[in-house]
Amino acid sequence: MSFTATVTIQQEDNWFVAKCLENSVASQGKTIDEAIKNLKEALELYFEDYDEAPPAKKFYITTLEVAI
Repeated sequence: MSFTATVTIQQEDNWFVAKCLENSVASQGKTIDEAIKNLKEALELYFEDYDEAPPAKKFYITTLEVAI
């Protein structure tokens, strides 16, 4: 079984935070690669008790300019 995750990565100070949009599982690392590796491990633990992959969700990601 496999699951394709939609992931965002954001830098916060000296850390990179990777978050799965489908279920809000998140992890962090000192590098982007480490954050992704840690998120993959966290997702594997999250799905450990699943018998089948959850249904796929569609995401639309864009930018939005707001006056401040």
